[in-house]
Amino acid sequence: MKYVICYSGGKSSSECALSIAKKYGSENVILLNHDINARIEQACTKQLKRDVADYLGLEITYANHDKWDTATPVSVCVDAKAWKVGSGQILCTNRLKTDPFKKWMLENDPKCENVYVYGFDASEPSRVNRRAQIMGQMGYKTAFPMLWASDEIVTLESIGIDAGAVYKTFNHSNCEGCLKAGWQHWYIVYCTRSDIWEEAKAGEDEIGYAIHKDKDGPVYLEEKEALFNSMIAAGVVPTEKIKPQTFWARARKAVKQNESELSELAEHDKGVCLDCTV
Repeated sequence: MKYVICYSGGKSSSECALSIAKKYGSENVILLNHDINARIEQACTKQLKRDVADYLGLEITYANHDKWDTATPVSVCVDAKAWKVGSGQILCTNRLKTDPFKKWMLENDPKCENVYVYGFDASEPSRVNRRAQIMGQMGYKTAFPMLWASDEIVTLESIGIDAGAVYKTFNHSNCEGCLKAGWQHWYIVYCTRSDIWEEAKAGEDEIGYAIHKDKDGPVYLEEKEALFNSMIAAGVVPTEKIKPQTFWARARKAVKQNESELSELAEHDKGVCLDCTV
């Protein structure tokens, strides 16, 4: 039996790896990662993955999309001619992570002997329950070290490893241009990653449908450019380090002429994607 860390390269999954290794031994740990191309996954996230693996004396095990080094969340959706599949799962998660993960489990753990480790914490009971149920239905065991007592959790700070610059702007080491993130995230993309913004706009044109929607239907990225320019001019800082409600309240105060439009974004901002990153 091995403890397979669902190793995103984020702070939580890194601390799960450290905590499991301390309790059960590094020799019983597998760091299972789905590598994402360097345009989308920040360099500091890739560095954190390597730093923690080196600290534990382990190699990273990869379960990757066939074209992981060039594929992006937008490109895999454009290839499929849709943003979502089935009951509403965003295709990028399915193609870049879920499918390679299932294939790896079938090939490397056919008897369901391993324990699969996730970085969900006590503030996320629905995610813990849902993941445990999904994996349990397939016959796999799960563990959630971030629910352990605090003295059992090994933090990055305690061993002198930096989580990286991504956490100065973002709350998670998500893909930049996360297709499940809300408008606050996409305002950051508009301000800092014009290449990703333009790729996503082109993807909306190619697929023929918007990434986002509100109560009245689809809302295309291009429709928000004038508003975002007004926010930039008013000095609205692109960050996820404040909650969406507070972020949009500050934006309404700064950009008074667009108050109704900003209120609409606040109402429908679903925050960051938590289903494919820990």
